[in-house]
Amino acid sequence: MSESSVPPPSLLACGLPVPSPPLPAPDALAQARLLVAHSLKPDLVRQLERITGRRAEPLTDVPPPSDAPLLCVGDTLPDALRTDRLLWFHSVNAGTDPLLAGATWPAPALLTRTVGRMGERIAQYVLGWMLAEAQSVPEFTEQYARAHWERLPSELVAGQTALVYGTGRIGAATGRLLAACGVRTVGVARTTRYGPAPGTDRVVPPGFDRLIGAAEDTAVLGEARWVISTLPLTAATEGFFGASRFAAVRGATFVNVGRGATVDLGALETALRDGRVRRAVLDVLPAEPAAPEDPVWQLPRTVITSHSAGITTDEDIAVDFAACWEDVTTGRRPGLTVDTGRGY
Repeated sequence: MSESSVPPPSLLACGLPVPSPPLPAPDALAQARLLVAHSLKPDLVRQLERITGRRAEPLTDVPPPSDAPLLCVGDTLPDALRTDRLLWFHSVNAGTDPLLAGATWPAPALLTRTVGRMGERIAQYVLGWMLAEAQSVPEFTEQYARAHWERLPSELVAGQTALVYGTGRIGAATGRLLAACGVRTVGVARTTRYGPAPGTDRVVPPGFDRLIGAAEDTAVLGEARWVISTLPLTAATEGFFGASRFAAVRGATFVNVGRGATVDLGALETALRDGRVRRAVLDVLPAEPAAPEDPVWQLPRTVITSHSAGITTDEDIAVDFAACWEDVTTGRRPGLTVDTGRGY
């Protein structure tokens, strides 16, 4: 989707205050039936049963009988369960856009997500590709295939600028790792999550040398050596990287570890062919998996990986759910709560 066709963001997506759902009441939580997705492995299900102190039942399109409230753990939520019976849904994934893109989310239901060590994994993925490019790994690999010997210069990442879109858990982890390698990191935040109201000084989160808003990125896009997206998919970020943003790039490599639909692939292809974007590393695509005949495989100077930068493990799910359970049962709002209005 091009930038011109992106629907205007809702007031919720613009970062205005959104009423948080109430925490599940202790008596309701005690009565809740635990429903788990069929895809969860038996060992993980047993851990969830130990944490909650109840037996798990299959999460299906048909809600179980009785009027008991529901506590669900999985990756999708059938429409039949999008009712007032839903007390809490814990997503086994970090991205919750598929959950929120379906039928209306039950307003009173708590939604939490799994992050685990995903930020660390994704940060290493980003740094790995940056170092590979700086050390001419793609060129040496190609030379090796031809049995060709030629010395190639290397490039230092230290002192160069990386523009990181998204300053949440994953973006911040990426910023911290890059900063430790001497990279100048500029974070791009869509909301005033850090710091006071617009027009006053922002608080720069750890891992970033500087923080800017999305409307202030044009100049830095022209200075950046790497442009990295960790953005979630919301109404406000669909097609976010379109013709106007790529027009401001001056030879940067674009790395997307956020969501595929945040990028207008046609605009990216144009920028790659005219040289404004040096290379692209895409771990995510608008439609996955891409079929062999998909034109995306023909993008010049592009590497596509199979949505593998931050694969969630069973340990991640168990640890994060246990932390959320501890918070909820002691009356605290979990740090992994999803704002269903903003979509992250």
